[in-house]
Amino acid sequence: MMGQGNTRRVGLLASLMIGIVLIAGPVANAQEAGEAASQRKDSRPYDKELFQLAEVLGAVHYLRALCGADEGQKWRDQMRGLVDAEGASALRRAQLVRSFNKGYRGYGRTYRRCTDLARRSIERLMKEGRTLAKRILDTAG
Repeated sequence: MMGQGNTRRVGLLASLMIGIVLIAGPVANAQEAGEAASQRKDSRPYDKELFQLAEVLGAVHYLRALCGADEGQKWRDQMRGLVDAEGASALRRAQLVRSFNKGYRGYGRTYRRCTDLARRSIERLMKEGRTLAKRILDTAG
């Protein structure tokens, strides 16, 4: 039986269809070990796809606005919902936001105006997002 948190996560994911290494002695090593343990505890079997989906959302947010879509903050709001559903720790939330920003900035460096290639990229990204969301749902299910 699926818990309420899983049901909410699945519902939010379904609606989406469409770091420097520090070496500073024992204190840093203990901190790194603690962070690594925390990250393992906070990981999910679908994390690779989840972080890719966050990156796709960032790219779509940038490109749709560049190409004149009158959606406001739709894709950023979708990302906020994803962070709310999946960001159980500050580290996890930061990783999700970093992925979103990577997608946004990456396409911002590539496209300065809406072109046919930008529009095709939107279509490809939307398809990729749907595929990723389905994989996440199948794994989380």
